[in-house]
Amino acid sequence: MGSYNEDIRMAACEALPWELLEGKNILVTGATGLIGGCLVEVLMAHEGNFHVYAAGRNEERARLRFSAYAANPRFHFLRYDVSEPLLSDIRFHFIVHAASGAAPAAFATQPVEVVKANILGVANLMDYGLCHSMERMLYVSTGEVYGEGGATLDTPDGKAFTETDSGYVDCATRRACYPSSKRAAETLCIAYGAEYGADVVIARPCHVYGPNFTESDNRVYAQFFRNIQRGEDIVMKSDGSQFRSWCYVVDCVRALLYILLKGGNGEAYNIADEGSNVTIRQLAEMIAKAGGRKVAIKKPDNNESSGYNVVTKSIFSTRKLQGLGWSVSGAMEGKLSHLASWLNLAQDRGDTE
Repeated sequence: MGSYNEDIRMAACEALPWELLEGKNILVTGATGLIGGCLVEVLMAHEGNFHVYAAGRNEERARLRFSAYAANPRFHFLRYDVSEPLLSDIRFHFIVHAASGAAPAAFATQPVEVVKANILGVANLMDYGLCHSMERMLYVSTGEVYGEGGATLDTPDGKAFTETDSGYVDCATRRACYPSSKRAAETLCIAYGAEYGADVVIARPCHVYGPNFTESDNRVYAQFFRNIQRGEDIVMKSDGSQFRSWCYVVDCVRALLYILLKGGNGEAYNIADEGSNVTIRQLAEMIAKAGGRKVAIKKPDNNESSGYNVVTKSIFSTRKLQGLGWSVSGAMEGKLSHLASWLNLAQDRGDTE
């Protein structure tokens, strides 16, 4: 595995039908986020004749993240909140909707806004796309739509979720604002296809890790890396027994491109690295080892714990995605070690935000 930038360049050379994008406009929402930002970077790294419109709410963050493209005529920033109707006259041939409040802190403090953004975002973009001859929308959902019920408690390597499975989510909880609204948003995508003929595909990423997270990102992997950056031991707010599928962000973005360009209309696809199914504790220990630190446990406060994902086991089958030609290579430990080095260099340069 090379550097993050080398990974981006390799992804931009993937054997895909890039010709489908020639002469087209591609809108990426959530462009300053982990997945959306990486997708913009891969699209810009591909030497194609198409325009990339990176949409986000924070113009300053976008300016810093995409400074390399400031003079590139193929790149455009669009200040936009998906909770509002999109006011533009541009025809976006492809829309990749990756905007969503995915931070546990938001689930605890702004559950109404999380629900509205997830459902209204799909409606606003679909309405705009259908009025402007959109060719296809890729909705970036989440593996959390499966809830609880994949692998059993006694066999963590047991049954993995396939795209037709559905597990339990307690909808009468504050934390359910995220998985429940993501489920509703997926159904809304399919409804637009059934009623109005929209061409839509759905991606369900597992837990994704990578660089370019911000100080406000309080997902566990970001907290762990932040500890390493500060020269601290990793602090866990649980025993770390939750078992999860994980995926490196560039592998996830490669999968998104396979789904966008080769996926079947109306189909959903899991995204995960099946070689990276680990507990939160194992993840912490791997990151700690990469950064030369130790792991400590500290009890969370009530507000922190109310935003946590309570699902104990969540692993995904990627057989359907592999059928499109996608695969991953390289061990998780190596990717985490590489990212720890990248973040230390970024800290030295002062550009981790």
